[in-house]
Amino acid sequence: MSKQPRKQRKRFYNAPLHLKRKFLSAHLASDIMVRYRRRSIPVVKGDMVKIMRGDFAGQTGKVRKVNVREGTVEIEGITITKADGKKVSRPIHASNLLITKLNLADPWRRRKIGEKLSEEEKMMIEKEAEETKEKIEEIKEEAKEETKEGVNESS
Repeated sequence: MSKQPRKQRKRFYNAPLHLKRKFLSAHLASDIMVRYRRRSIPVVKGDMVKIMRGDFAGQTGKVRKVNVREGTVEIEGITITKADGKKVSRPIHASNLLITKLNLADPWRRRKIGEKLSEEEKMMIEKEAEETKEKIEEIKEEAKEETKEGVNESS
């Protein structure tokens, strides 16, 4: 392992994607940090985050997209206006974010978070995940009903 900054930068820029994903970690809010006994975790789509640095500091939103190749995160509601008037999502680096609510829909992620926790705490994570799944299913059902109503009205 080299100490030279130029070689460190080269390793960072030329790293494979499965390692670059780990570079996209963000700190956890204090209440989550205490609950999961971790300081940071890689950001995934669906996490609720607060922007801590930059022009949009203080704003919160849901992660819309994680671009591992470029090392950026896109957040719902965080947009900039281009010269032609078109609004585009503003990419933000994960180090400028604070995770306020985790997306626990992925069983692999739940398992990785729960590795250092007691059985009671693991059960709490599973319970939270079930509640999240139920909310997602309700939203999907409502969306289906709305589309059916829209189709019936246009016919």
